[in-house]
Amino acid sequence: MSDSLPRQAAAHVAELAKLHFSDQQLDLLTGQLASILDLVETLNEVDTDGVEPTYTALPNKNILREDKAIKSGQKDKLLANAPQTQDGQIKVPTIVNEEN
Repeated sequence: MSDSLPRQAAAHVAELAKLHFSDQQLDLLTGQLASILDLVETLNEVDTDGVEPTYTALPNKNILREDKAIKSGQKDKLLANAPQTQDGQIKVPTIVNEEN
């Protein structure tokens, strides 16, 4: 398949990806894309009938804990680390300009 990949096809793929290449880079890209397509063709030849899909290599399951809020009594210590506080909360600069 690598012999049949036209340079124009590689240029089209680059254009779709909004990438700009010099002529030398486009020649390299054409060869790389051809190699990728050859590999995909090789993979397509593999007989996978009866093979279960593998989604992960490990038999792990999600182990989740309940999300609970815990009062740690460290509010004053936490606020002491903030550059500015107001009414028991961390004060941050305004980042939304409501004029526009």
